[in-house]
Amino acid sequence: MALLIDIPQITDSRGTLCFAQWKDLPFEPQRVFWIYGVGQGQTRGGHAHSLCAEVVFPVCGSFDMFVDDGQTHEVVRMDSPARGIFIGKGVWCELRNFSPDAVVVVLASCEYMKDGYINDYEEFVRWVKLRV
Repeated sequence: MALLIDIPQITDSRGTLCFAQWKDLPFEPQRVFWIYGVGQGQTRGGHAHSLCAEVVFPVCGSFDMFVDDGQTHEVVRMDSPARGIFIGKGVWCELRNFSPDAVVVVLASCEYMKDGYINDYEEFVRWVKLRV
């Protein structure tokens, strides 16, 4: 179920540069945000989007991404800044087990829309059943 997106990386004596071009992503981003300083045992996400899709990159450190489409769920270890994970609309996600140095960058297909979030897992399961 998880769609991992590898982006180009160029390494030389000065270090490594990673980059994403909009044509390489499943959508043209409308919003970018980042997460850092997540305390031990804390989670982020814990929701699904009814209209928005995201690509999530661990630009530093690592975390586990729990994804659930209402029928299948899996946990993907995110630990490479050159690999993002696509979270399509209608997919529940939770970011867990952050390393102390984790920095996460998220590219979103929509501007922030409070009404586009499904924040309750049971509500998400009902929503998925209605879509099928």
